Amino acid sequence: MIYPEPLLPGSSIALSAFSSGVPEALHPRLDLVIKDFRAKGYKIIEGSCLRENQLHVSASKELRAQELMGYLLDDSIGAIAPPWGGELAMAVLPLLDYEKISRARAKWIFGFSDVSTLSAVLTARCGWASAHCANFIDLNSRQSDPLTANTLKHLGTATGSSFSQQSSDKYQLDFPDFADDPDSCLNLTETTQWLSMRSETAAVNFSGRLIGGCLDTLFHLFGSIYLDFHLLERRFADKGVILYFENAEMAPCGLIRALLNLRFRGVFKHLNGMLIGRSTADIIDSAGLSYSQALRSVLADCDFPILYNVDIGHKPPNLTLINGAFAEIQYCTGAASIRQTLI
Repeated sequence: MIYPEPLLPGSSIALSAFSSGVPEALHPRLDLVIKDFRAKGYKIIEGSCLRENQLHVSASKELRAQELMGYLLDDSIGAIAPPWGGELAMAVLPLLDYEKISRARAKWIFGFSDVSTLSAVLTARCGWASAHCANFIDLNSRQSDPLTANTLKHLGTATGSSFSQQSSDKYQLDFPDFADDPDSCLNLTETTQWLSMRSETAAVNFSGRLIGGCLDTLFHLFGSIYLDFHLLERRFADKGVILYFENAEMAPCGLIRALLNLRFRGVFKHLNGMLIGRSTADIIDSAGLSYSQALRSVLADCDFPILYNVDIGHKPPNLTLINGAFAEIQYCTGAASIRQTLI
Protein backbone atom coordinates (compact mmCIF):
# COMPACT_ATOMS: atom_id res chain seq x y z
CA MET A 1 0.00 0.00 0.00
CA ILE A 2 1.01 3.59 -0.63
CA TYR A 3 0.13 5.68 2.41
CA PRO A 4 -0.07 9.47 2.08
CA GLU A 5 2.14 11.46 4.39
CA PRO A 6 0.56 12.14 7.81
CA LEU A 7 -1.99 14.94 7.67
CA LEU A 8 -0.75 17.42 10.25
CA PRO A 9 -1.07 21.14 11.04
CA GLY A 10 0.73 22.89 8.20
CA SER A 11 -0.62 20.42 5.62
CA SER A 12 -2.64 21.78 2.71
CA ILE A 13 -6.20 20.52 2.27
CA ALA A 14 -8.00 21.21 -1.01
CA LEU A 15 -11.78 21.49 -0.77
CA SER A 16 -13.48 20.26 -3.91
CA ALA A 17 -17.02 18.91 -4.20
CA PHE A 18 -16.63 16.21 -6.85
CA SER A 19 -20.23 15.21 -6.03
CA SER A 20 -22.72 17.57 -4.31
CA GLY A 21 -21.76 21.17 -3.59
CA VAL A 22 -22.80 23.41 -0.70
CA PRO A 23 -25.84 25.65 -1.26
CA GLU A 24 -25.76 29.24 -0.04
CA ALA A 25 -27.90 28.55 3.04
CA LEU A 26 -25.17 26.26 4.37
CA HIS A 27 -22.19 28.52 3.61
CA PRO A 28 -22.07 29.73 7.26
CA ARG A 29 -21.49 26.14 8.40
CA LEU A 30 -18.82 25.59 5.75
CA ASP A 31 -17.13 28.85 6.72
CA LEU A 32 -17.18 27.89 10.39
CA VAL A 33 -15.45 24.54 9.75
CA ILE A 34 -12.90 26.15 7.43
CA LYS A 35 -12.14 28.68 10.17
CA ASP A 36 -11.70 25.83 12.68
CA PHE A 37 -9.27 24.01 10.40
CA ARG A 38 -7.24 27.15 9.79
CA ALA A 39 -7.13 27.82 13.54
CA LYS A 40 -5.61 24.37 13.96
CA GLY A 41 -2.89 25.25 11.45
CA TYR A 42 -4.14 23.55 8.30
CA LYS A 43 -3.87 25.41 4.99
CA ILE A 44 -7.26 25.37 3.26
CA ILE A 45 -7.51 25.77 -0.50
CA GLU A 46 -11.03 26.36 -1.81
CA GLY A 47 -11.84 24.96 -5.22
CA SER A 48 -14.31 26.53 -7.62
CA CYS A 49 -16.45 23.36 -7.45
CA LEU A 50 -17.63 23.88 -3.90
CA ARG A 51 -20.18 26.61 -3.10
CA GLU A 52 -22.94 25.80 -5.58
CA ASN A 53 -25.31 22.86 -5.91
CA GLN A 54 -27.52 22.43 -8.96
CA LEU A 55 -29.21 19.17 -9.94
CA HIS A 56 -27.28 17.30 -7.21
CA VAL A 57 -23.79 18.46 -8.29
CA SER A 58 -21.42 21.34 -7.70
CA ALA A 59 -20.60 21.76 -11.42
CA SER A 60 -20.53 19.80 -14.65
CA LYS A 61 -18.74 16.46 -14.55
CA GLU A 62 -16.03 17.89 -16.79
CA LEU A 63 -15.30 20.80 -14.45
CA ARG A 64 -15.41 18.57 -11.37
CA ALA A 65 -13.00 16.09 -12.96
CA GLN A 66 -10.67 18.84 -14.18
CA GLU A 67 -10.43 20.44 -10.75
CA LEU A 68 -10.03 17.08 -9.04
CA MET A 69 -7.24 16.03 -11.40
CA GLY A 70 -5.43 19.28 -10.75
CA TYR A 71 -5.44 18.64 -7.02
CA LEU A 72 -4.57 14.94 -7.37
CA LEU A 73 -1.46 15.84 -9.37
CA ASP A 74 -0.39 18.77 -7.16
CA ASP A 75 2.29 17.40 -4.85
CA SER A 76 2.03 20.38 -2.51
CA ILE A 77 -1.41 19.17 -1.38
CA GLY A 78 -1.73 16.72 1.50
CA ALA A 79 -5.45 15.92 1.28
CA ILE A 80 -8.52 16.46 -0.85
CA ALA A 81 -11.75 16.81 1.10
CA PRO A 82 -15.23 17.22 -0.32
CA PRO A 83 -17.57 18.99 2.10
CA TRP A 84 -19.74 15.85 2.10
CA GLY A 85 -20.95 13.13 -0.27
CA GLY A 86 -23.88 13.29 -2.65
CA GLU A 87 -25.18 11.24 -5.56
CA LEU A 88 -23.10 11.45 -8.73
CA ALA A 89 -19.38 11.17 -8.01
CA MET A 90 -19.43 8.14 -10.31
CA ALA A 91 -19.75 10.44 -13.33
CA VAL A 92 -16.20 11.77 -12.91
CA LEU A 93 -14.50 8.35 -12.79
CA PRO A 94 -14.09 7.90 -16.59
CA LEU A 95 -12.61 11.42 -16.88
CA LEU A 96 -9.64 10.80 -14.55
CA ASP A 97 -6.18 9.74 -15.73
CA TYR A 98 -5.22 6.95 -13.33
CA GLU A 99 -1.74 6.47 -14.78
CA LYS A 100 -0.89 10.09 -14.04
CA ILE A 101 -2.49 9.84 -10.61
CA SER A 102 -0.40 6.75 -9.81
CA ARG A 103 2.78 8.70 -10.54
CA ALA A 104 1.83 11.61 -8.27
CA ARG A 105 2.47 11.85 -4.53
CA ALA A 106 -0.35 10.10 -2.67
CA LYS A 107 -2.87 12.35 -0.93
CA TRP A 108 -5.56 11.61 1.60
CA ILE A 109 -9.11 11.50 0.27
CA PHE A 110 -11.44 11.49 3.26
CA GLY A 111 -15.14 11.44 4.04
CA PHE A 112 -18.08 9.05 3.71
CA SER A 113 -21.16 8.52 1.52
CA ASP A 114 -20.44 9.34 -2.13
CA VAL A 115 -16.88 10.30 -1.18
CA SER A 116 -16.18 6.56 -1.01
CA THR A 117 -17.00 6.25 -4.71
CA LEU A 118 -13.68 7.95 -5.41
CA SER A 119 -11.67 6.85 -2.38
CA ALA A 120 -12.27 3.11 -2.92
CA VAL A 121 -11.43 3.46 -6.61
CA LEU A 122 -8.14 5.25 -5.90
CA THR A 123 -7.20 2.46 -3.50
CA ALA A 124 -8.11 -0.22 -6.05
CA ARG A 125 -6.70 1.45 -9.19
CA CYS A 126 -3.72 3.40 -7.83
CA GLY A 127 -2.80 1.63 -4.59
CA TRP A 128 -3.35 4.78 -2.49
CA ALA A 129 -4.69 4.35 1.01
CA SER A 130 -7.80 6.48 1.58
CA ALA A 131 -10.09 7.21 4.51
CA HIS A 132 -13.77 6.49 5.13
CA CYS A 133 -14.56 8.77 8.07
CA ALA A 134 -16.50 11.84 9.17
CA ASN A 135 -17.09 14.35 6.38
CA PHE A 136 -15.28 17.68 6.39
CA ILE A 137 -18.46 19.58 7.23
CA ASP A 138 -18.98 17.41 10.33
CA LEU A 139 -15.59 18.30 11.81
CA ASN A 140 -16.75 21.16 13.99
CA SER A 141 -14.10 21.79 16.65
CA ARG A 142 -16.83 21.59 19.33
CA GLN A 143 -17.67 18.01 18.37
CA SER A 144 -16.55 15.91 21.33
CA ASP A 145 -17.45 12.27 20.64
CA PRO A 146 -14.17 10.31 20.32
CA LEU A 147 -14.75 8.86 16.85
CA THR A 148 -15.42 12.24 15.23
CA ALA A 149 -13.07 14.32 17.39
CA ASN A 150 -10.08 12.06 16.66
CA THR A 151 -10.55 11.90 12.88
CA LEU A 152 -7.67 14.27 12.10
CA LYS A 153 -5.47 12.59 14.71
CA HIS A 154 -5.92 9.26 12.91
CA LEU A 155 -5.20 10.86 9.53
CA GLY A 156 -1.95 12.05 11.09
CA THR A 157 -0.78 8.47 11.66
CA ALA A 158 2.64 7.73 10.17
CA THR A 159 3.25 4.80 7.85
CA GLY A 160 4.16 1.75 9.93
CA SER A 161 2.29 3.04 12.99
CA SER A 162 -1.08 2.01 14.45
CA PHE A 163 -4.16 3.57 16.02
CA SER A 164 -7.11 2.06 17.85
CA GLN A 165 -10.79 2.95 18.15
CA GLN A 166 -13.68 1.69 20.25
CA SER A 167 -17.30 1.33 19.17
CA SER A 168 -19.36 4.39 20.09
CA ASP A 169 -21.65 4.71 23.10
CA LYS A 170 -24.40 6.60 21.26
CA TYR A 171 -25.33 7.34 17.66
CA GLN A 172 -27.45 9.90 15.80
CA LEU A 173 -30.78 9.27 14.05
CA ASP A 174 -31.18 12.56 12.17
CA PHE A 175 -28.67 15.18 11.09
CA PRO A 176 -28.91 18.64 12.67
CA ASP A 177 -30.05 21.55 10.54
CA PHE A 178 -26.83 23.40 9.71
CA ALA A 179 -28.83 26.20 8.09
CA ASP A 180 -30.69 26.83 11.35
CA ASP A 181 -27.65 26.33 13.60
CA PRO A 182 -24.29 26.46 11.77
CA ASP A 183 -22.42 25.56 14.97
CA SER A 184 -24.43 22.42 15.75
CA CYS A 185 -22.84 19.10 16.66
CA LEU A 186 -24.02 15.52 16.30
CA ASN A 187 -27.18 14.72 18.24
CA LEU A 188 -26.18 11.38 19.77
CA THR A 189 -29.34 9.95 21.35
CA GLU A 190 -29.49 6.22 20.53
CA THR A 191 -27.57 3.45 22.28
CA THR A 192 -24.99 1.79 20.03
CA GLN A 193 -24.97 -1.99 19.84
CA TRP A 194 -22.87 -3.76 17.26
CA LEU A 195 -24.30 -7.18 16.40
CA SER A 196 -22.73 -10.40 15.14
CA MET A 197 -24.35 -12.46 12.38
CA ARG A 198 -23.24 -15.62 14.19
CA SER A 199 -24.07 -14.90 17.82
CA GLU A 200 -24.78 -11.70 19.71
CA THR A 201 -22.87 -12.95 22.74
CA ALA A 202 -19.95 -14.99 21.38
CA ALA A 203 -16.62 -13.22 21.04
CA VAL A 204 -15.46 -12.62 17.45
CA ASN A 205 -11.90 -11.80 16.36
CA PHE A 206 -10.69 -11.36 12.79
CA SER A 207 -8.20 -9.36 10.77
CA GLY A 208 -7.37 -8.29 7.22
CA ARG A 209 -6.92 -5.29 4.97
CA LEU A 210 -9.88 -2.93 4.74
CA ILE A 211 -11.78 -1.88 1.64
CA GLY A 212 -15.28 -0.48 1.32
CA GLY A 213 -17.64 2.47 1.48
CA CYS A 214 -21.24 3.28 0.59
CA LEU A 215 -22.88 0.18 -0.89
CA ASP A 216 -25.45 2.26 -2.77
CA THR A 217 -22.75 3.40 -5.20
CA LEU A 218 -20.00 0.80 -4.84
CA PHE A 219 -22.09 -2.21 -5.80
CA HIS A 220 -22.38 -0.67 -9.27
CA LEU A 221 -18.57 -0.61 -9.52
CA PHE A 222 -17.60 -4.10 -8.39
CA GLY A 223 -16.32 -6.07 -11.37
CA SER A 224 -15.68 -2.92 -13.41
CA ILE A 225 -12.29 -1.47 -14.33
CA TYR A 226 -12.74 0.97 -11.44
CA LEU A 227 -13.16 -1.61 -8.68
CA ASP A 228 -11.72 -4.96 -9.79
CA PHE A 229 -12.21 -6.86 -6.55
CA HIS A 230 -10.30 -9.95 -7.64
CA LEU A 231 -7.29 -7.83 -8.51
CA LEU A 232 -7.64 -6.19 -5.12
CA GLU A 233 -7.73 -9.61 -3.44
CA ARG A 234 -4.42 -10.49 -5.07
CA ARG A 235 -2.94 -7.17 -3.94
CA PHE A 236 -4.13 -7.85 -0.38
CA ALA A 237 -3.19 -11.55 -0.44
CA ASP A 238 -0.63 -11.09 2.34
CA LYS A 239 -3.31 -10.29 4.93
CA GLY A 240 -6.65 -11.06 3.30
CA VAL A 241 -9.62 -8.71 2.87
CA ILE A 242 -12.23 -7.24 5.21
CA LEU A 243 -15.09 -5.70 3.25
CA TYR A 244 -17.02 -2.90 4.98
CA PHE A 245 -20.02 -0.96 3.77
CA GLU A 246 -23.09 0.99 4.78
CA ASN A 247 -26.54 1.18 3.26
CA ALA A 248 -27.72 4.75 2.78
CA GLU A 249 -30.98 4.58 0.85
CA MET A 250 -31.75 1.03 -0.33
CA ALA A 251 -34.92 -0.49 1.15
CA PRO A 252 -34.62 -4.15 2.21
CA CYS A 253 -35.37 -5.64 -1.23
CA GLY A 254 -32.91 -3.27 -2.91
CA LEU A 255 -30.30 -4.24 -0.33
CA ILE A 256 -30.89 -7.93 -1.06
CA ARG A 257 -30.41 -7.32 -4.79
CA ALA A 258 -27.19 -5.38 -4.18
CA LEU A 259 -25.77 -8.10 -1.93
CA LEU A 260 -26.74 -10.84 -4.38
CA ASN A 261 -25.01 -8.83 -7.10
CA LEU A 262 -21.79 -9.00 -5.08
CA ARG A 263 -22.31 -12.67 -4.30
CA PHE A 264 -22.83 -13.53 -7.97
CA ARG A 265 -19.59 -11.70 -8.80
CA GLY A 266 -17.65 -13.81 -6.30
CA VAL A 267 -16.88 -10.95 -3.93
CA PHE A 268 -17.70 -13.05 -0.83
CA LYS A 269 -15.59 -16.08 -1.75
CA HIS A 270 -12.35 -15.20 0.00
CA LEU A 271 -13.21 -12.57 2.63
CA ASN A 272 -11.72 -12.64 6.13
CA GLY A 273 -14.72 -10.76 7.48
CA MET A 274 -17.32 -8.06 6.89
CA LEU A 275 -18.37 -4.88 8.71
CA ILE A 276 -21.81 -3.43 7.93
CA GLY A 277 -22.95 -0.01 9.08
CA ARG A 278 -26.30 1.09 10.42
CA SER A 279 -28.94 1.46 7.71
CA THR A 280 -30.43 4.87 6.99
CA ALA A 281 -33.14 3.43 4.75
CA ASP A 282 -36.45 2.01 5.99
CA ILE A 283 -35.71 -0.60 8.65
CA ILE A 284 -38.94 -2.50 7.86
CA ASP A 285 -40.68 -2.30 4.48
CA SER A 286 -44.42 -2.38 3.74
CA ALA A 287 -44.41 -6.19 3.60
CA GLY A 288 -42.72 -6.49 6.96
CA LEU A 289 -39.25 -7.35 5.66
CA SER A 290 -36.64 -5.84 7.97
CA TYR A 291 -33.11 -4.62 7.39
CA SER A 292 -31.61 -7.40 9.50
CA GLN A 293 -33.74 -10.04 7.73
CA ALA A 294 -32.50 -8.70 4.39
CA LEU A 295 -28.90 -9.02 5.54
CA ARG A 296 -29.41 -12.51 6.92
CA SER A 297 -31.23 -13.75 3.81
CA VAL A 298 -28.05 -13.31 1.79
CA LEU A 299 -25.25 -13.49 4.36
CA ALA A 300 -26.32 -15.95 7.08
CA ASP A 301 -24.52 -18.90 5.48
CA CYS A 302 -21.23 -17.06 4.87
CA ASP A 303 -18.26 -18.79 6.49
CA PHE A 304 -16.56 -15.57 7.67
CA PRO A 305 -17.38 -13.26 10.61
CA ILE A 306 -19.93 -10.52 9.95
CA LEU A 307 -20.63 -7.61 12.30
CA TYR A 308 -23.48 -5.19 11.60
CA ASN A 309 -24.92 -1.97 13.08
CA VAL A 310 -21.30 -0.82 13.04
CA ASP A 311 -20.24 2.86 13.31
CA ILE A 312 -20.12 3.38 9.55
CA GLY A 313 -22.19 5.78 7.45
CA HIS A 314 -25.21 8.03 7.67
CA LYS A 315 -26.08 7.41 11.32
CA PRO A 316 -22.87 8.80 12.80
CA PRO A 317 -20.47 8.86 14.50
CA ASN A 318 -18.12 7.30 11.98
CA LEU A 319 -15.05 5.22 12.54
CA THR A 320 -11.98 6.29 10.61
CA LEU A 321 -11.39 3.28 8.36
CA ILE A 322 -8.29 3.36 6.18
CA ASN A 323 -8.71 1.55 2.88
CA GLY A 324 -5.71 -0.75 2.56
CA ALA A 325 -4.71 -0.68 6.23
CA PHE A 326 -4.33 -3.91 8.21
CA ALA A 327 -7.18 -4.07 10.73
CA GLU A 328 -7.56 -6.28 13.78
CA ILE A 329 -11.11 -6.44 15.16
CA GLN A 330 -12.24 -7.74 18.53
CA TYR A 331 -15.96 -8.01 19.32
CA CYS A 332 -17.85 -9.17 22.38
CA THR A 333 -21.49 -8.63 23.38
CA GLY A 334 -22.39 -5.52 21.43
CA ALA A 335 -19.11 -3.63 21.67
CA ALA A 336 -15.87 -3.82 19.72
CA SER A 337 -12.41 -2.41 19.21
CA ILE A 338 -10.52 -2.02 15.96
CA ARG A 339 -6.80 -1.50 15.62
CA GLN A 340 -5.41 -0.39 12.27
CA THR A 341 -1.77 -0.54 11.23
CA LEU A 342 -0.49 1.34 8.20
CA ILE A 343 1.67 -1.40 6.68
